[in-house]
This record gives sequence, structure tokens and C-alpha cells, in this order.
Amino acid sequence: MRREYIRSTLLMSASIAIGVMAWSGHVTLLPVAMGFPILWSLSRTRLLAALVSAGYFLAASRGLPQGVAAFYSSNIWPGLLLWLCASMSFVIVHAIFWTKKAGTRPFRYLLAAVIMAIPPFGITGWAHPVTAAGVLFPGWGWWGLGFMTAGLAGLVTRFWPAVAIALTGFWLWSAAFWTDPKLAEAWRGVDLQLGVSLGRDAGLQRQRDMIATVRGVASDGALYVVLPESALGFWTPTVERLWTGILRDGNATVIAGAVLLDARGYDNVLVAIDRKGSHILYRERMPVPGSMWQPWRSWLGESGGARADFFANPVVSIGTSRAAPLICYEQLIVWPILQSMLHDPDFVVAVGNGWWTEGTSIVAIQRATTTAWAKLFAKPLVIAFNT
Repeated sequence: MRREYIRSTLLMSASIAIGVMAWSGHVTLLPVAMGFPILWSLSRTRLLAALVSAGYFLAASRGLPQGVAAFYSSNIWPGLLLWLCASMSFVIVHAIFWTKKAGTRPFRYLLAAVIMAIPPFGITGWAHPVTAAGVLFPGWGWWGLGFMTAGLAGLVTRFWPAVAIALTGFWLWSAAFWTDPKLAEAWRGVDLQLGVSLGRDAGLQRQRDMIATVRGVASDGALYVVLPESALGFWTPTVERLWTGILRDGNATVIAGAVLLDARGYDNVLVAIDRKGSHILYRERMPVPGSMWQPWRSWLGESGGARADFFANPVVSIGTSRAAPLICYEQLIVWPILQSMLHDPDFVVAVGNGWWTEGTSIVAIQRATTTAWAKLFAKPLVIAFNT
């Protein structure tokens, strides 16, 4: 009995350590997450499998309580509640599909992995081990995703040591020659450090400062300038006239985050502005659940909250190219990027407004996951964040 207690404690401790290391914000450490399916398969009871899953997920998403407290300017308790609630889907799915039968275990793990990658459970499908595919198999595209999936299935079999050694070999080889994705030619992503004021300061001076930033970047030869999520604040006719008037005499195209408000709620969008005018380029498919996306409002007959377009506009046309846009939360889950890659875009555009994540690794994790996916499919990457 004591031996079993020690074994269980070691498995849970290892799952926490794996969650912390894999999701530390360093892209080359993402393959550490491959340890989770091994620990899951080594669990001897369904309860232990649930505890191992909880330890991994809670450790991987450890920045959430502090971030939520900062976002709502409140104490840490609401963040802790959301943190625990968000973990429930991951824990429940992996507990349900756990089995003692070694013969069916790979199939059941793959089923759990697929369920956690697509809605509805995929809405909170953070820390998915398959994200490491871009580190192990950079440039392999869908083949790399397939090999990674097969590798994860192999890690829950009795032959897991051999599979782990093989995957570790790919990992070390990739890490030895690692380079970040190339920046798309003539594109520039602008990182800002405007904190909580970005998107909330609607004054004319803020818009002028943003315009000056764009002009400075464009003067260095950039034809496409990407600004972070919410950079333009509320997208109104007045703001539109200001920006289109300024850009009428230039060659640059600005891609910037904004909020489109109406009586029912709002859309978190990317706006494209150039000398010919402006248009809504992209509507966020998956806003942050709880703080932005609040579907219960419509169920209760209330208005408010961000709309989720789920599977809409996976790629957008910009000039003669096509891009896969990802706004903030979409960078943490699996299905938006894979849906976009089904359409074979020319590059990836990732924007975010992470002022509320100060003191956490959330923005670093977003950058790491986006980098990994871009490397897997060998796509240039443009990133713009506000912190």
C-alpha cells in the first residue's frame, strides 16, 4: 500500500513538473509535454489518471489566476475558480477514456486527444501535446502532424521507452539546428508596451501616436504593418476616416486589431487599411471564454459579449497573398490553426493584447505555440503584441 502511494505521488509530481517545463514559454521545450501521455498510461486507476491530468493541466495553465485577477482588477479568487473550471473538461475527458486494457489504450488516448482539439471541449483545449509537432518535425506539414499523432499513441503502449527514445532523437536534432520562422517579406509586426490603455484610450492623441508609429515603420520599407489586437480601439466611422485619410498618400497597408460594436454585442476583428480605403479583414473565431465570449447572455435574452465565429474566415486575402490570422486566445488552442492550414495560406499573422498577463508566461506561451505551428507548416510568421 505504501509503495502504491509513493508511485501515485511520483506520477502526480512528475505531471506537474512536465506541465511547468513544457509550457514555460520556450518553444524548444514544448516536446516535454510528450511526458504527459506516458504518465497517463502508467496510471493504474481512473482516479489517478484524473489526478495526473489535473496536475499537468493546472501546471500548464498556472498563469490564469493571476491574469484573470489583473484583467478584472479583483482578488485572485475569481481567477482560481475559472482556472479550476477550465481544467474540468481536460480532466473529465482523459479520465473517461483511460483504460487498463493495453490493447485499446492507444485508440482511446487518440480519441481523447482529438476531442480536446476540436469544439466543444477544444474551446479550452490548452496545453495540447500535439503542439510540439512543429519542434520535432519542422517543415514536415501534415506528415509531421501525422507522425506526432502516431508518436503520442505509441507513448501509451508498452513500447513507450523505444518510442520516447525515437521522438527524443528528433527533438534533439531539431533543437540543434533550430531557427525561428522567417518574417514575411515586406511585412513588419509592431510590438507595443502600452499596457491596459491600449484599446481603452480612445483619444485623438493616441490615434496620432499610432499613426506616427506606422509611418516610422513604413519609412523603413515595410509595405504591410501589423499592429496588435485592439490597437485601434472601437472601429467607428470617425476613426475610419482619420486612418484612411492619412494613408491615402502612401503605399503601406495597415493590419490592426479593433472592436466592432453593435446592439447585440461586439466582434473582435482585424481591420485592413490602405490608400483605397478600409474593410474588416478578419473576425475572431474563438474569443476568450468567460471574459469575452459569454454565450449564456443570448440564452438569457441579454446582449453583450464577443461573438465567436468558430469556423468562419480561416484564411484572408491581403494583396496577392493569403494569411492565416490568429488573435490572442486562438493561439493557445489547436483547431483554429489547423483549420487555417487546410487552406494552405502563405503565412501566419498572430496578434494579441497581453497587458493583463504581466508576471505570467502566457504571452511567451502564445508566441511559442504560434512559432511551433508556423515551423511545422514552414510558413513565415508575423507577430504583434501589446504588453
